[in-house]
Amino acid sequence: MIREPACKKCRRAGQKLFLKEERCFTAKCAMIKKPYAPGLRAKKRRSTLSEYGSQLAEKQKVKRIYGINEKQLRRYFTEALKSKGVVTDVLVDKLETRLDNIIFRLGITGSRTKARQIVSHGHILLNGRKVNIPSISVRKGDIIEINKSSTKKVLFKELEAKLKKYKMPSWLSSEIKENNEFKAVVLNVPERSEIEIPADLAMIVEFYSR
Repeated sequence: MIREPACKKCRRAGQKLFLKEERCFTAKCAMIKKPYAPGLRAKKRRSTLSEYGSQLAEKQKVKRIYGINEKQLRRYFTEALKSKGVVTDVLVDKLETRLDNIIFRLGITGSRTKARQIVSHGHILLNGRKVNIPSISVRKGDIIEINKSSTKKVLFKELEAKLKKYKMPSWLSSEIKENNEFKAVVLNVPERSEIEIPADLAMIVEFYSR
């Protein structure tokens, strides 16, 4: 399967999805240079979407933001629908408690794409065990560490300096010890009000409820 470049995903969505770390905050951002969908001319307006088209667009945004496929998102929706909570809130919980997303939220890396790679390559320990599945669900009280054999890699070389500038979400905590040893704890499952997602989740619920 051919993967679409991250910048094209933002242009297709019509807004910044912040998929490329620092680049998204600079003048090099594709949404500044070419704020129109791939294949369209600069002056051509986007066509007005139907209700179904709008719902589909919101669904695609979430898939692009979290880097998940249709099967995964549908499964999260089905599980949220069967739960006793508010469907949109539970859906956010499912997305936010993925291990790759937690790595992103901890500030270890600036994109979920790199976070998935970090997990897939075996750099992460979950409750003392090496894991390589990005979609693993993390729970309150779980302990996340960088594998000691990975701490000296270039990937984590500037981690301490990076985290000093990073504002950690209130539902997570972390510390770096000597030899660049990193340890984090999931303090709570995040409240819906603590998470900003540039997509209308209610429209996604409507899409899958058709």
